[in-house]
Amino acid sequence: MKKFISFAIALCCTLAVFSKEEKEKPATVIITAGQSNTDGRVPNTQLPDYICQNPYRHCWWCYGSAGKVQTDGFELFRPRMAHPERPERWAYDAVTYYWLEQALQQDFYVIKWSLGGTAIDTECSSTSQKYWSANPDWLAANQSTWTGGKSLLRSFTELIDSCIDNKLSKLPQGYEIKAFLWHQGESDRHRGKRYYENLKAVVTYVREHLVKKTGEKKYYKLPFVCGTVSRKNKQYNADVEAALYKLAKEDKNFYVIDMADAELQSDQLHFTAQSAEHLGKQMYNRLVKLGVAGKRAREVE
Repeated sequence: MKKFISFAIALCCTLAVFSKEEKEKPATVIITAGQSNTDGRVPNTQLPDYICQNPYRHCWWCYGSAGKVQTDGFELFRPRMAHPERPERWAYDAVTYYWLEQALQQDFYVIKWSLGGTAIDTECSSTSQKYWSANPDWLAANQSTWTGGKSLLRSFTELIDSCIDNKLSKLPQGYEIKAFLWHQGESDRHRGKRYYENLKAVVTYVREHLVKKTGEKKYYKLPFVCGTVSRKNKQYNADVEAALYKLAKEDKNFYVIDMADAELQSDQLHFTAQSAEHLGKQMYNRLVKLGVAGKRAREVE
């Protein structure tokens, strides 16, 4: 009996120390960007039951879309997208954040900029002529969309800077940006053969921007996680898909989730609830493999 009591006390002490160590670690930060399947096109009435029954408590997000920031600084996450008539819609990342919250059981932060119908390549059709282009000459001639310009990439990185300056840098435990989540490519289908160079430039731009902003060279290797466009999508392009796998082969911190067979809504563009949930879980599982979700995290089926 004495041995059992001693073991129990030792176990409790170990767990207490582990819990303290977890809480003292820098706060986890996820950055997310892309077009409509990242912005959210599944009605909130189709959220998984486990999310409806156990709402978010630790996920804080700062969300921008089109020409402005949609949240008042960081707000407790609630799935929605920028639309005057139908804002109550969600994307795959809502599922990723849910499972990350279950694993971490402490506050973490999301910085997201997304807008439907947007391309990287400036020679492609893009909503309101807004682009993700990282072309140096084009960026030099264009401002962020929230200052009236055309650059979504500037909007995204300026929002990241604002979040760092106004909130993250003031956290007592500090912060660490752990991963970059992305789904985009449909709007680049007419310049599919250039998607490899275009997306590579976007990822490099964001990584280099974070290094310059924070002084942390580890962000040169920031994990980038993306999903492919469904082959059932009427805007599918084989060159766009091939570009993702080529980048993953070259960059060990670039990860691709296969969504080739994903089911789509009747518009043949946007994920169904089941497909969005699947991508969200697979992105979470990748974060588990990367150690982002903590030592005790397990993948979900």
